[in-house]
Amino acid sequence: MNEATYLNNQFIIAMPSLADPVFSHTVTFLCQHNKDGALGIVINKPVDMKLGEIFAQMKIPVTSLAAAEAPVFSGGPVQQERGFVLHTPSGEWNATLAVSDTISLTTSRDVLEAIAVGEGPEHYLVALGYAGWGEGQLEKEMIENAWLTTPYGSQVLFDTPINQRWSAAAGQIGIDINKLTTLAGHG
Repeated sequence: MNEATYLNNQFIIAMPSLADPVFSHTVTFLCQHNKDGALGIVINKPVDMKLGEIFAQMKIPVTSLAAAEAPVFSGGPVQQERGFVLHTPSGEWNATLAVSDTISLTTSRDVLEAIAVGEGPEHYLVALGYAGWGEGQLEKEMIENAWLTTPYGSQVLFDTPINQRWSAAAGQIGIDINKLTTLAGHG
């Protein structure tokens, strides 16, 4: 694949036929995709925890009630003990990957400290773990019709209710994913 065909800064949406319980009905934001593989954050699988619990575990002082009440997501099955923050660009953080001009991925504590006191990025999503694919793995799954790709949309990521993100991401390209059959053919 050449660089233009990589799926950085796009959503991949699990097709209805994808039976893997980790990825069934998920929307994953791809932060990095290249010849070596891909890294993404699932944006619609909240865990039974609020961000305030992470602040408490990390002994981070909190003054922002909104931040303490923010949901935490299961970003994927890899490194689930580690936090990943998808956010709109702002500030200088110790460990940040600029995915595009409008979205960054930060893994350092300093961004959480800023969010806890209301001084972090305007929009953010905190996830535990990430989704990873080895060399050629995501491409193979795309050929097998496991995923639908759509452009990244900040509305879907930050403003759409969690339980509507799967259909909203597909809706960005005019597809009603709820009407797709689970059987796909190769003609």
